[in-house]
Amino acid sequence: MLSAEQLSEVVPNKEELNVLKLYTHKGEAVTVYANSRNPVLFEIEKTLYPTVYTLWAHPDLLPAFTTWPPVLHKLIGGADLMLPGVVVPSSGLPQIDRGILCAVTLVGNRAPVAIGTATMSTMEMLAAGMKGKGLTVLHTYMDQLWSFGDKTCLPTIILLDEGPGTEHAEKEEQDDKREEGKVSENILTTDPSLAADTGNVNLSETIESAEVGENEEPSENGAAETIEEGNLDVPQDLEDSRSPQEQMDALLHQCFFHALKYKVKKSELPLLTSTFLRNYMFSCCPKGQQIDIKKSSYKKFSKFLQSIQLQKILQVKELSKGVESIVDVDWRHDSIRSFVVPEIAASESPAQDNKGADGEQLYHPPEIIPLYGISSKMAPLFEESGYKKGNTLSSSEVRSAIINYVKINELIDETNKNFVKVNPVLCDCLLNKSEQDEISKLKWDKLLSRCLDQLQPFHQVTFAGHEPVVRKGNIARIDITIAQRSSNKKVTIIKNLELYGLDPQAVASILQQKVQASATVTMLPGTKDRAQVQIQGNQIKHLAKLLLEDYQIHRKYIRGLEKAPKIGRKK
Repeated sequence: MLSAEQLSEVVPNKEELNVLKLYTHKGEAVTVYANSRNPVLFEIEKTLYPTVYTLWAHPDLLPAFTTWPPVLHKLIGGADLMLPGVVVPSSGLPQIDRGILCAVTLVGNRAPVAIGTATMSTMEMLAAGMKGKGLTVLHTYMDQLWSFGDKTCLPTIILLDEGPGTEHAEKEEQDDKREEGKVSENILTTDPSLAADTGNVNLSETIESAEVGENEEPSENGAAETIEEGNLDVPQDLEDSRSPQEQMDALLHQCFFHALKYKVKKSELPLLTSTFLRNYMFSCCPKGQQIDIKKSSYKKFSKFLQSIQLQKILQVKELSKGVESIVDVDWRHDSIRSFVVPEIAASESPAQDNKGADGEQLYHPPEIIPLYGISSKMAPLFEESGYKKGNTLSSSEVRSAIINYVKINELIDETNKNFVKVNPVLCDCLLNKSEQDEISKLKWDKLLSRCLDQLQPFHQVTFAGHEPVVRKGNIARIDITIAQRSSNKKVTIIKNLELYGLDPQAVASILQQKVQASATVTMLPGTKDRAQVQIQGNQIKHLAKLLLEDYQIHRKYIRGLEKAPKIGRKK
């Protein structure tokens, strides 16, 4: 559906396109194509899908289904789009067939918030009375793929079609449209607060059905397909009315689905049931609460797992006498996919399994942006764009300034526009003495890469809730080394954790619990606020899991992971 010009905006011919192979939480491989800082396409099983960044630039690329804003929280948590939550406009639903890729938008905004494949055609949806699953969601705004980009907030794209959500159109945008002579009579100017009230009334049945407990019957609007045992996001007054046994059952289900969906990975199976309970479920228990199996209706953890097995969510086997293990999990089961951690539990859960850090906030990796400082030698290239010596720029700002300089000075080669003529300023800034008499033209990519090489490296670090900090040079990577001690014993040494907002003492404590080995923290020689962690043995494998998966630090900021111990063949 895109023209050649629009396609060149998504995948520019003259810009760098990064191809990345990523793995989902469950180990499925996904190929991602990223332009500049944002992923624009991703590929699963040889099928290409656009990301929300691409759809925001081309909102009409896919047929769209509209839902209410509160539903977005469920979609981000992993739920699929259920038909009772779909808003049917006066113009009707888009005509689609089963398996067609569709977008999901919110009432009053054309900007897509998710994409997914249709589980049935439009005719089948209407014939089913708008009940059941409508779309199998693949990617949403605010998920990990969105976080891989520059984390742009959801834009507002005004609706021009008549429908329940058009009341949210802002008056300023309507006035702008009037000035251009393109205003649509269908755009309404209802008070937004009144529109929000109307939305809450219309959505009440859908929300109510999503909060039905495991022993209740589904409501008449057919939204019961979104229900699962683990969805315990119920009002406080309903929780208080339950018996202590029912509350313990609810806590047990919540911690079970929380651990299964967000903690356990496919590669860890088979997993001892006792390990799953102790290391995974207990860590998902909200602050101030404690799992006590004996106070539940199941009395034993094995009986609880038997009830889960009957729902075909997982499979438990006795791999050795008297010891049971989880051997298989149906990750696509609706109860797992649609589970969302209750907001209270999510806000109170300890950071990354750090049980000793009471009240510690959940760790978020810092946002690190490379910057480039203008030296006196390079200043003439940037003066016409309003920059001067000492300013720090991002790579995109450097690129724009160079393009601006070339255009102002008319340096594009007339015979081949891929080349730029080298004038005296470019010669002094970018060429070595041996090259100045030989090179009269440079390709665009060479021009830009030479310019970045000549600028001084800086980097900006932004921690959640803090102002950005700009530092000179490239950020030092977390350094992991293996050292030999007396009696040929090996130790793992970790440095530079503080640069990424990590407490060396907390990291040492977590590692000590995970690998059952002694760990010490010592100050680095010649420093006042920098420490190193030392732990017995080659623990790079466990350290990699902690840094990459738990703390979500990018691999490029870690040095030494290749020194993990190799598993030898059994003799």
